[in-house]
Amino acid sequence: MVITDFLERNARLNGMDPALVEISPSEHRDKAVTWREASLIESANPDSPYRREISWKDFDRQANRFANLLLSRGVKKETKVGILMMNCLEFLPIYFGILKAGCIVVPMNYRYSSDEIRYCLDLADIEILVFGPEFTERMDAIKDSIPRIHTMFYVGKKGPDYTQDCMHLMSFCSSSAPPIALDEDDLAAIYFSSGTTGFPKAILHRHKALYCSCLTEQKHHGQRKDDVFLCIPPLYHTGAKMHWFGSLMTGGKAVLLRGTKPEWIFRAITEEKCTIVWLLVPWVQDILDHIDNGSLNLNDYLLEQWRLLHIGAQPVPPSLIKRWLKVFPHHQYDTNYGLSESLGPGCVHLGVDNINKVGAIGKAGYLWETKIIGENGEPVKKGEVGELAVKGPGVMLCYYKNREATDEILKEDGWLYTGDMAKEDEDGFIYLVDRKKDVIITGGENLYPVQIEDYLRASDKIKDVAVIGLPDKRLGEIACAIIEVKEGMTMTEDEVNDFCLDLPRYKRPRKIIFAEVPRNPTGKIEKPVLRERYCGKRLVEAQITG
Repeated sequence: MVITDFLERNARLNGMDPALVEISPSEHRDKAVTWREASLIESANPDSPYRREISWKDFDRQANRFANLLLSRGVKKETKVGILMMNCLEFLPIYFGILKAGCIVVPMNYRYSSDEIRYCLDLADIEILVFGPEFTERMDAIKDSIPRIHTMFYVGKKGPDYTQDCMHLMSFCSSSAPPIALDEDDLAAIYFSSGTTGFPKAILHRHKALYCSCLTEQKHHGQRKDDVFLCIPPLYHTGAKMHWFGSLMTGGKAVLLRGTKPEWIFRAITEEKCTIVWLLVPWVQDILDHIDNGSLNLNDYLLEQWRLLHIGAQPVPPSLIKRWLKVFPHHQYDTNYGLSESLGPGCVHLGVDNINKVGAIGKAGYLWETKIIGENGEPVKKGEVGELAVKGPGVMLCYYKNREATDEILKEDGWLYTGDMAKEDEDGFIYLVDRKKDVIITGGENLYPVQIEDYLRASDKIKDVAVIGLPDKRLGEIACAIIEVKEGMTMTEDEVNDFCLDLPRYKRPRKIIFAEVPRNPTGKIEKPVLRERYCGKRLVEAQITG
């Protein structure tokens, strides 16, 4: 099977049931609208959020129409088609249309600058690009310097004159499935690495990896037809889409919420009767802070049907989950570990029955294997730190056009070396220690920033924290903590130092900076940004402090 088979089955068995709902709280319209009605609604009502809905039958039809539109433009199997769009109702039908045409789908980060867009278009050999109105200015700047792109489809009203009106053209295309045979070994998708360790790399996956992600996700979270999944993270990323695959497999409804304000999240959960919610760490922190300061009153919402919270995309502080479960003791909690090279979350999985292991990322996920490797290339003993390696059906085929980078992490017999340092306890549960490239070596001792960050997040005054290494003449590197204080609170360096007295002396931050902690759209701390910002600017000061 391939994942387009799930879509066609849902259209056949659950045709008129809702597949996707888009909610845009910052926009206001006078009623809930369907795909066809959306462009006709012009009036506004400040008391009603903008809501659009599409059924499984129309989802499949729109995917077929886009596939046939691509075929009318002469695409061949494995033609690369890029998507540069915000989360919206059109995203997934276009994604599936690309797959149905036998093409390779290439979702792109909506934060990319013009130069980054051009770089990725060239790296992935993209020939056709679909983009939305939010990217017009960026595309204007590079349209004359991307010669490989022969067609640009625009999803919106009144696109630039160098684009073609995607939705208008689709209306003239057949809604029947195109005559393209797909196989699990066919090439399916290119995802870009998050860029937390440098410029993005293009990660190539087969159809088999997408299909197996569906199996893994549904096995882990037990999605049923009557579950409603709230999806907030960006669909260009493997994390959000692969969690949604559980809904695809079972025919359940998913809600695409365009916004992260706590009151918007809880309103969507209430109005759409969401049962499964996936949140990133910063959003969980914001929700709990709003509850603590009284700006979010849980009595205003209907939450009884909400059964599962899961978090991923970054290390999850145990103190945060303990706070959450005090407020929501009836919730099941889960976390998944993964990376785009393993097609997103699921290669390591905690499991809802292992709440006593909060802080661990879990054990090998369904269909996956794991091992922890030492510097000598051999597995380490339990309790010792090594590099986490994973093996399973979601491992990438390669970094596209980058054999050297592929060989660095893809080893013999299909093992993928993740670059994450980890250890395993006596029960076989894996705990992340830190990124291999983020380890700080100070005076010959290895410091793992995640451990220091988790410790500091236990402070009632700290909203977020990132620890990086600063150059130091005497010690080589010192630990620097960038601390974001909760709104309405103040904190001093002396308070931080006092709070850290229970840490071993060599683990205590030697430099403290109060500033915002930058995170990318998937919630990961942008440590390269922090290093660039502070390693030069603060170098002399850091050396004096050391």
